[in-house]
Amino acid sequence: MREPKLSERTRWKLDDNALSRAVREARARRSVVDLTESNPTRAGLSPGAEMLGELAHPRGATYEPVAVGHEDARAAIAAYYRDKGVTIDPARVVVSASTSEAYSWLFKLLCDRDDSVLVPQPSYPLFDYLATLEDVRLVPYPLMRDERFAIDLAALERAIDSHTRAILLVHPNNPTGTFVRRAEAEALEALARRHGLALIVDEVFGDYAHGPGDWLPTFAGRGNAMTFVLSGLSKVCALPQLKLGWIVAEGPVEQAFGRLEIIADTYLSVATPIQRALPTILGERAVVQGAIRARVGENLAALDALLAAHPSVRRLPADGGWSAVLEVPRTHDDWAEVLVHDEGVLVQPGWFFDFEREGVLVVSLLPEPRTFAAAMTAVLGRITRD
Repeated sequence: MREPKLSERTRWKLDDNALSRAVREARARRSVVDLTESNPTRAGLSPGAEMLGELAHPRGATYEPVAVGHEDARAAIAAYYRDKGVTIDPARVVVSASTSEAYSWLFKLLCDRDDSVLVPQPSYPLFDYLATLEDVRLVPYPLMRDERFAIDLAALERAIDSHTRAILLVHPNNPTGTFVRRAEAEALEALARRHGLALIVDEVFGDYAHGPGDWLPTFAGRGNAMTFVLSGLSKVCALPQLKLGWIVAEGPVEQAFGRLEIIADTYLSVATPIQRALPTILGERAVVQGAIRARVGENLAALDALLAAHPSVRRLPADGGWSAVLEVPRTHDDWAEVLVHDEGVLVQPGWFFDFEREGVLVVSLLPEPRTFAAAMTAVLGRITRD
């Protein structure tokens, strides 16, 4: 009997890697402190039950499907940007179940089989899976590590060919935490117009800047090129479990928006209760965002104080986000394996984010501060013993 054939696009390597095996073995022996935790609902930072109570309102009981999202939901998203000092058209908003779904819709919209999207390096590895599922190729462009991860605009333009359809930006980048500067934004928009490309801008961490700077607050409201700005409740309100994201379409998008509406109508993936509750939930985001900023700031201050006594380890500069990138001595092939084995502390290795060379670790800044400080003390002590 012949086995059914599976698609080539899902031929992923499913075996455990060395780090996964090391983590499993460590957890069999001891309690492991997870410094990769970026889920706010497991870090004591999710909003209270009173906000979630909006989901039980009777207005959510009637199913009234709208391809791009309920009018009230899109108006609430426009109000969110208005609070940033930016005017957007609610009629150019599409509500999705997540930013991951938004990416998949945009890849469908912009790309045929084997077309390509330019993506930053380093960045989050999820893009590889999303692109593979849409038969889209990803072509990396470098962020210059020695220049605060500025975009190498010349290298980016050299990477464009006849199959390039879009430039993907993460603003601020995950995990480097660097925003696109204003001059960079203008250059990218000009480049996109010159080559007939779209900009896909992921701004999920945009509300979590560490302080003021010469960066663009948001690409929404600009319209200097065909631009699709992505965000959602996962980070904006620390509510990943509610599954609501959005796309703001800017620039010359009339024809594209009609096609995007049909894609969204094909799925109708966003639940009615969360759409109807969105004005209230977005309107109450300040409390949880303040708690997250305070947590990140406290952990950053503790980390920097610890690093002052360990000059062989350096925190790379960041403008925002929930992570810290550490440059460490390259005395081991994979420090993450060593640390989980020796100290029972799980961190992310740089290769997970496609850093160009070894000697990089990434830690989340969301864990409870005493746990974070104790775990980082153990990490730095182990690194500097070599």
